[in-house]
Amino acid sequence: MEEALEELRHLPYEDLGYARIDHHRSLRTGVPEVIYCPGKTTEQILSIAERIHAKGAPAMATRADANAAAELVRRFPTARHYETARIVLVPPEGKEAERVEGAAGPSQQLGTVLVVSAGTADIPVAEEAAVTASVLGSPVDRLYDVGVAGLHRLLDQRHRLFSANVLVVVAGMEGALASVVGGLVRRPVIAVPTSVGYGANFGGLSALLTMLNTCAAGVAVVNIDNGFGAGYFAHIVNIGGHDNGG
Repeated sequence: MEEALEELRHLPYEDLGYARIDHHRSLRTGVPEVIYCPGKTTEQILSIAERIHAKGAPAMATRADANAAAELVRRFPTARHYETARIVLVPPEGKEAERVEGAAGPSQQLGTVLVVSAGTADIPVAEEAAVTASVLGSPVDRLYDVGVAGLHRLLDQRHRLFSANVLVVVAGMEGALASVVGGLVRRPVIAVPTSVGYGANFGGLSALLTMLNTCAAGVAVVNIDNGFGAGYFAHIVNIGGHDNGG
């Protein structure tokens, strides 16, 4: 009875003063709260991760800098640092990071999320999307450096485009790759503009506007450099009619 009351006391959230941790989120959406690291101190990140971990949920920290990542790995020996994606995953007690099962259940029931990057410079954002979708439970494939400056590189891999269930297309510069892919496939395309580019790119704004103005149907656009949002959305689309426990 005391343990049950203690659990209820922290629903729907736990107030740490500087953060209200939404432990109820996993019950509503099937996915626990995620820690966005920029703007938080390392101590705050560690404390939030500890509280999420204590509830038996995976603690996922995004945009973790080198110091925060090192401290998380030091505090949680089972944690995995996805350096390129800037993500640290602390698995629940008794699980390895590579074996965390996402909200959708066994991943073999699902189609593949294909993450496509226009250039090598776009890979950090692409990896954030890929790791996010994978951690949540979707099978993920990667197709990198196939931008429109050398379209034959993309067309040579068209069988992978056609076999994917959901596609995340990450591109900076002019951001045209999302329209090209959207015009080739019958599956949903999630476009991610990146801040990669020269001055007239305006920190990703030109790529964002290009993607928003796409003439290809079936393309949705997330915010500039928002790999996490794209990976999360791709997974939600991918589970489709599958029961996610919600």
